[in-house]
Amino acid sequence: MNTVRKLVAAFACASLGLAAFSATAQTKWDMPTPYPVTNFHTENIQQFANDIDKASGGKLKITLHPGGSLFKANEIKRAVQGGQAQIGEIILSGYSNENPLFGTDNVPFLATSYAEAKKLYVAQKPGLDALLAKQGLKMLFSIPWPPQGIFTKNPINSAADLKGVKWRAYNPQTSRIAELVGAQPVTIQAAELSQALATGAVSAFMTSGATGSDAKVWEQVKYFYDAQAWLPKNAVLVSQKAFDALDKATQDAVLKAAAEADVRGWKISEEKTKFYLGELARNGMTVTPPSPALQADLKKIGDTMVAEFMKTTGADGQAILDAYRK
Repeated sequence: MNTVRKLVAAFACASLGLAAFSATAQTKWDMPTPYPVTNFHTENIQQFANDIDKASGGKLKITLHPGGSLFKANEIKRAVQGGQAQIGEIILSGYSNENPLFGTDNVPFLATSYAEAKKLYVAQKPGLDALLAKQGLKMLFSIPWPPQGIFTKNPINSAADLKGVKWRAYNPQTSRIAELVGAQPVTIQAAELSQALATGAVSAFMTSGATGSDAKVWEQVKYFYDAQAWLPKNAVLVSQKAFDALDKATQDAVLKAAAEADVRGWKISEEKTKFYLGELARNGMTVTPPSPALQADLKKIGDTMVAEFMKTTGADGQAILDAYRK
């Protein structure tokens, strides 16, 4: 009888232990991002991860790996597609060579304000979602950078002043701009920008005040021309397989946190635009609009690249532009 009681007790304990394990079972995701912890994109993503942790009761834990520490910026999309990471952040235009629709938001002077960028995103999103779905990916949210301007070591008055300059490129569009002005494009990711400037690998580039602030570019360059050329977007992508493996309640927690991160991220990006430009000026940089000659040159470049975008995207690109221009 004692033996029977011991067996019953052991079975009960095992059942309780199994129930406790099931109740506390936890899924862990690794999330590589390209930018430092102080960047507003990273801060927004950390809040997104925290919100999921709280809403799921700890069932889903997302560990951020910022600053390209787990995978370099250009490796993140492949890592998520291949299952090396479950979720990650990319800059969409970095994949324009893979498919030109990824670079819609980097066509110069197509959308130059937050309102225009949002309208373009709405027009672009259905095509992006379909494209990513074919690759086993799901876009959770997408946040713009502040408008892009030109950083230079020396003052410039027109595009001719950039001829022969070593120009930092971070996507096919910025490489193409370098070609059109006669500069020398050099591919440099954001995490490597400070070192590239310090070693003379580049001396001019187009990016936002946010990236300029992250890299403390005022230590090497002294001029920022606020061209407001475009607002590139980052996107948080999750493996569809990893997402589908979550229970319904946790999926809902992810989607809710993503929707909140989207609204919050757009708001923060716009609010911080003036702050970043002020920080450049406070650290000794000359922050100024482009000269009329430079603005005219940039407009010509924009016209050329819109035409090239239409040629490479065909009916898909035309549908996006038609929806945007309604």
